[in-house]
Amino acid sequence: MDNKKPNTLLDLAIHHLLSNECAAIHALKEIPKELFVPLLSAAFKGVHKNIVKAMVTVWPFACLHIGTLTVQGPHRELLTTMVNCLQFIPVQNSGSRSSKLRILDLREDSGCKIVCPEICTKSPACLFSCAHSEHSILKMRAQQSIASSEPEAQGHNQDMEIIVNISLRGGNILRERGYLALLLNKVEQSSGSLHLCCRDLEIEKLGVYNRNNLNRLDFKCLDCLSVFKGSLSEITCLLAQVVHLRRLCLSKVTCSSLNGKVFQNFVSQLRFMEHLNELNFDSFDLRDHLKDVLRDLPTNLEFLHLTFCELSYNDFKFLAECPQANHLKLLNISYNPMHWEDCEPFYNLLQCVSGTLQHLEFNHCLLTDSVFSGLIPALSHCSQLRVLNFFSNPVSMSMLMRLLEHLTPLMELKHVIYPIPVHCYGRWQIQDSLDREKLANVQVQLKQMLQEAGRNDMTWITYPG
Repeated sequence: MDNKKPNTLLDLAIHHLLSNECAAIHALKEIPKELFVPLLSAAFKGVHKNIVKAMVTVWPFACLHIGTLTVQGPHRELLTTMVNCLQFIPVQNSGSRSSKLRILDLREDSGCKIVCPEICTKSPACLFSCAHSEHSILKMRAQQSIASSEPEAQGHNQDMEIIVNISLRGGNILRERGYLALLLNKVEQSSGSLHLCCRDLEIEKLGVYNRNNLNRLDFKCLDCLSVFKGSLSEITCLLAQVVHLRRLCLSKVTCSSLNGKVFQNFVSQLRFMEHLNELNFDSFDLRDHLKDVLRDLPTNLEFLHLTFCELSYNDFKFLAECPQANHLKLLNISYNPMHWEDCEPFYNLLQCVSGTLQHLEFNHCLLTDSVFSGLIPALSHCSQLRVLNFFSNPVSMSMLMRLLEHLTPLMELKHVIYPIPVHCYGRWQIQDSLDREKLANVQVQLKQMLQEAGRNDMTWITYPG
């Protein structure tokens, strides 16, 4: 029996419209505005470029978000189409339907519907309007209201806003550069009526091209900034322009000295990050200087990644004592070898965040059985823990079994990535010396222990580090 849900009359009507492009575009003048959202969703999904273009030019709502739509391959061209067909001069012919669109949100997975609820008929904005830039549509409208009782006089360019995330890294960097150039050119064409609001910016290898174009962005809009490969002085210049950053990610940062002026300028800039709740440092040597970075940050940090940061015993000691780490939901300190047998700083840190920590990673930290033995009481108190990753640590099978016994009572904990016990290797962590049969026996034994503990909802997996 076919249990496929039958098409509704609306589905059939939309399918009929999309099958005839000319009829669909002509119908946009007459159809109720309530049909625009389902029609756009179907047209976007089917990559009906001309229909999407026509819909944007007569969009009957103040905002349009693509957050719930999937953007893959050919859908990328639709984004450029939507940008190109934005109209800044109001249509004078009252007999035709004109666009009410003021905010075009081109971010993927932005957590919003295609159209925001019309909370206030006098507001041209939406729930996701830019709130920080002087050039945002909200502030521009406020200025116009003060200056004139008729802010949108006939023939005056309409204030508009494009919200985007920009990623200048990876295999699609050339495409993204073209996308950014299109957006910036559209801003120039608008004669000041279009505000480009970039919320999330990723940059790979700060260079001349990036700097020239970044200077044309309004950094006051940024919520998230990620820089992969760059000098600390260049990064500090970028940070000097942000005002409301929530997430900062820095990877492969070059700095000649942590005792020099460049590092001190960077630290001074961090003091202005009053809204930061996620800090992600990777391959950034901070040995004995973690205190300088964290001490002036907000005490409501929730996500902290410190991977490949060469953290010292003193760094861990400070981390366990600083108020910035008191409410962490995620902590990743992987690839920071802890050569010391005294685990007190790490133990104290876990105790401190035991009531809030949901995700913990300390992979490849070279922790031995004796250290794990001292950590077990603290780990057992992490009542909110959901994900635990600690692969590539030299532990024995007996310690792994002991850890499982103490972790199974944590009912929120569902996913664990554990290290392959040392007895499975001829030489520890040398892939060619791994005994697959011994590893298979480990997996069977742990699975049986989980079943006996009544934790079929918990998964324990591993892979060679």
